[in-house]
Amino acid sequence: LTALTSSSAIRVGLLVALGVPGSLLVSRVASRWVTFRYGAQAGLVVGKLVFYPLVLTVLAGVLLILGVTLAPLLGAAGVLGIALGFASQTSVSNIISGFFLLGEQPFVVGDAIQIGTTTGVVMSVGTLSVQLRTFDNRFVRIPNEVLIKSEVINLTRFPIRRLEVKVGVTRETDSERIRDMLLDLARDTPRVLVHPAPQTWFDGFGESSLDLRLTVWTETDRFWEVKNDIHHRLKARLDAEGIAVALPHRVLVSLPLDPREPPTDPPAPAGDGVA
Repeated sequence: LTALTSSSAIRVGLLVALGVPGSLLVSRVASRWVTFRYGAQAGLVVGKLVFYPLVLTVLAGVLLILGVTLAPLLGAAGVLGIALGFASQTSVSNIISGFFLLGEQPFVVGDAIQIGTTTGVVMSVGTLSVQLRTFDNRFVRIPNEVLIKSEVINLTRFPIRRLEVKVGVTRETDSERIRDMLLDLARDTPRVLVHPAPQTWFDGFGESSLDLRLTVWTETDRFWEVKNDIHHRLKARLDAEGIAVALPHRVLVSLPLDPREPPTDPPAPAGDGVA
């Protein structure tokens, strides 16, 4: 470490004054370019990855001007890096998984996704984790490594989505009548798309029912609204036409005792003994 002269002080000042804003400018340019090409979350991560190495370079320049020998520091940094590497294997795995997510882009900020039993809207995609807001307004943090290893369902990736309506009616009901009623229901429900056309399916015989299914398509943003509406309309239509929904039932058969078996004597009540 050498004495700080006026010349060294000026050089340090210029390096910091130009290096830090320059690093920030370069990182912002890189972030905007990546955002334009690959999305907001990729731009955010790349901006950080560009900014911090540049700042470390400026810091190294300041140390060189001050006469600090970097070899011992680099050696210590190497040892520290090895120790941190063992201690932060999970973090490194999450960072690498984050790069894969940025490259593949199975979802973007604002998409509704489902991972296992968790469903929510993507708030941000970071270097270590993805943050979700569930539909009941809870915050969920999912490590990137978990996302890479799990099945991720993007509920809003495409502009339209299929909706299934299942109904089970009694076996006495005419299946053709139910099919026509379901198609009329689809045509009368607002925001149900004409193309692809609604379809009905006879799924088979349930335990005590005829199982039919109506499939319709609607805009993804209107999915839950249409699902709620069409089920209300189905209930009203079934009531209006007097069609009963099948309910599970059991038949109990009481068989007589085998006459060849002698009846079993009931146990004697307690306290009947003779004193």
